[in-house]
Amino acid sequence: MKLMKRSLVWIIAVGLVAHVAMAALPLTWFGDDDQMPTLAPMLEHSKPAVVNIATQSHVQIQDNPLLNDPFFRRFFNIPDDMQQPRQRTKQSLGSGVIFDAKKGLVLTNNHVIGNADEITVSLTDGRSFQAEVVGSDPATDVALIKIPAEQLTALPLADSDKLRVGDFVVAIGNPFGLGQTVTSGIVSALGRSGLGIEGYENFIQTDASINPGNSGGALVNLRGELVGINTAIFSPGQRAGNIGIGFAIPSNMVKQITDQLIEYGEVRRAHLGVQMQDITPELAKAFNIESQQGAVVTRVAKDSAAEKAGLKIGDVITAIDGERLINADNLRNNIGLLMVDQSITLDVIRDGKHKTIKATVKETPKAEQQGAVHPNLSGATFGDIESSSPYYNKIKGVMIYSVKRGSPAWVSGLRENDVITSVNKKPVENLDDFKPLAYSNEPLLINLTRNGQAMFLLLR
Repeated sequence: MKLMKRSLVWIIAVGLVAHVAMAALPLTWFGDDDQMPTLAPMLEHSKPAVVNIATQSHVQIQDNPLLNDPFFRRFFNIPDDMQQPRQRTKQSLGSGVIFDAKKGLVLTNNHVIGNADEITVSLTDGRSFQAEVVGSDPATDVALIKIPAEQLTALPLADSDKLRVGDFVVAIGNPFGLGQTVTSGIVSALGRSGLGIEGYENFIQTDASINPGNSGGALVNLRGELVGINTAIFSPGQRAGNIGIGFAIPSNMVKQITDQLIEYGEVRRAHLGVQMQDITPELAKAFNIESQQGAVVTRVAKDSAAEKAGLKIGDVITAIDGERLINADNLRNNIGLLMVDQSITLDVIRDGKHKTIKATVKETPKAEQQGAVHPNLSGATFGDIESSSPYYNKIKGVMIYSVKRGSPAWVSGLRENDVITSVNKKPVENLDDFKPLAYSNEPLLINLTRNGQAMFLLLR
């Protein structure tokens, strides 16, 4: 009898919890007969704002450098036409989100369109358009493209700072090129960083299924508002697929980046001018602080915003504009997403005492070299590898910060974010090494790293 009573109480409790949970969801009920909850009405409004993106790029295939040796070609009777670089066509698929219906602006990931020569956007109503790039930011993996379309539907932006772990979300995209697909889940975690996926990370983690092709698609809440751009998955192997750990760029970060892309066509990243490290229990004790959160300054660059503000080595930065910092990555992300010339207030602990320091961040300095270089390098901007790059401290070389689409450098196969490690078999560790080699009209055999893969390009 007691067992039956306990079972009955358990059934009633579960029923009440389910009733309260279902009542809290903005679901729609169909008629008196079906009584079935559904997300269909919300998706009917949201799905037209999510597009499929197909890209096409041409990659040069360079034969063995020995084929450039006339003696080698004559000895083996190799025709002259075999020494010409060949091309192969590369195609890929992704997703995008209509951001501004009147202007035809579409959000997506930089890695979806970054190296594309042609970008085709397909809408849910069957229309297709060629897109042009407004701007992109590899460091956050956000890109903005434009299509000449009318009668578009855009997704409203939500305030991603109001997201909570446990909120229901829906992912919309084009996985594996199957066509528009919807998956659902919850927000599993917030503020994920230090994953090494992007230069600046503040990811929403979700268990809504995200797969290849979903990149650039929408993560929406149950009101049909955009809370994030689906970007990456965590997978133990390249072919393991989705295991319930996906990442999206928060809508507030996307809005910050997009504002700059619209205004400048690029992101003018703010720079404080410090190097930092995380606070450990040992460092917290050494600096006489109780909290183990924040970042300790290990270097202050000369003539930087940090030096002008009075920051010193050993200062522990605990907050920016009142927002508590967790670690050094958190500080770098916050600074990197600020507008250039923006004034900020830093909470600092120095010699065990709390201080407030005001600073005005400046644009990140790049050691750039443009102009009278090899003709096939024209249109590219080069610089030393920044500490914000995922390649920092991993490889030595010169970073390509931008390549003008259609320029000789672009046609030669150079792309933004490539790292040049050698020229004509001579190692290149920094811009000073690269400059003398780049001033040449002779063919350049360039060894570079792209997305972790090494390759050769011959520039004639």
